[in-house]
Amino acid sequence: MAARLIPVSFDDLPGWNYDNPSEILIGLDECVRHAEAVKPYKSGTLGLHWRDFAPPVAALRADPPANAQDARRFFEDHFVPLRIRPAEGESGFVTAYYEPEIDVSAVRTERFRHPFHARPDDLVAVDDTNRPPGMDRGFAFGRHDAGTIGEYPDRRQIECGYLDGRSLEIAWAESRIDVFFAHIQGAARLRHADGTVERITYAAKSGHPFTAIGRVLVALGEQDPQTVSMQSLRKWLADHPARIDEILWQNRSYIFFRRAAVSDPQRGQIAAAKVPLIPGRSLAVDRFIHTYGTPIHVCAQSLVHLDDGPFQRLMIAQDTGSAILGPARGDIFVGTGAEAGEKAGTVKNPAVFHVLAPKQAARRLIA
Repeated sequence: MAARLIPVSFDDLPGWNYDNPSEILIGLDECVRHAEAVKPYKSGTLGLHWRDFAPPVAALRADPPANAQDARRFFEDHFVPLRIRPAEGESGFVTAYYEPEIDVSAVRTERFRHPFHARPDDLVAVDDTNRPPGMDRGFAFGRHDAGTIGEYPDRRQIECGYLDGRSLEIAWAESRIDVFFAHIQGAARLRHADGTVERITYAAKSGHPFTAIGRVLVALGEQDPQTVSMQSLRKWLADHPARIDEILWQNRSYIFFRRAAVSDPQRGQIAAAKVPLIPGRSLAVDRFIHTYGTPIHVCAQSLVHLDDGPFQRLMIAQDTGSAILGPARGDIFVGTGAEAGEKAGTVKNPAVFHVLAPKQAARRLIA
């Protein structure tokens, strides 16, 4: 990892004395419970292990903080803030994502024609034990056919009918653009005509690399790199229906989903860390660098539309994404629905990141 960790004090964290990190305590406890009882998280190259968080969580369970001040004191007693200084020439950066809410039909109709697909049975995970010679190491999934593994059909092939007739459709949406952006977000809440609401979350992907259509449209001169956003991309696609195939098919990655219950409407989907996301507090990170469950303080002085002033709050690493690369890179989970989408779509801001390491682990990391 080409980044330095620099110990600082909690007084050096902008906004710390006004933050209420109580919700982080819930997420921290849930992450440790999952790692203890279900499956341990892999350790990132930063050097933290999920077991490093077990002693603070034991103290948390023994004496739960009663208010914001107590929550801050808990972190001050058990953690050390370490500023992430990226490699020379790099800087921290933050974006945001959300959980769309989409009207759907359980069956295909003239109005609802665009499917969300479940994982097909010929899609297999690929790693160094079964990757065939010549397959790019970036492929985490492939197609298993007659004893051999190869590349899975991409977005274009799937949208042209590769999966037709296999009963993989979870539900049907009216807007192809809505389906595409649900792929980008990795989850959605589906609202049926009878009022029933269900959730779909990421199950797998085709394996092809992700291509950001914003970059495609900027390269074509169709978007301004300074102002491109989810909203501007959606408007461009709606205004240019004849070019949708041309643009969307350049992102060959295709996402498959699984059904999930909406057990708590106030929480987000169960994402990469296998615990429910916390709106405004969960952070998607580079999973090869950060360990799930890590508290991370994010300060983005120019990001002012999520709070009444600069964005500066403690978050917790609970998700990942193919575009989230580097030690000082994060994606803020804003919440569910159209309002959250409006807020998330314009977040593109420089940011400073501090990892909160348990005290014993901090000594190891900075030794």
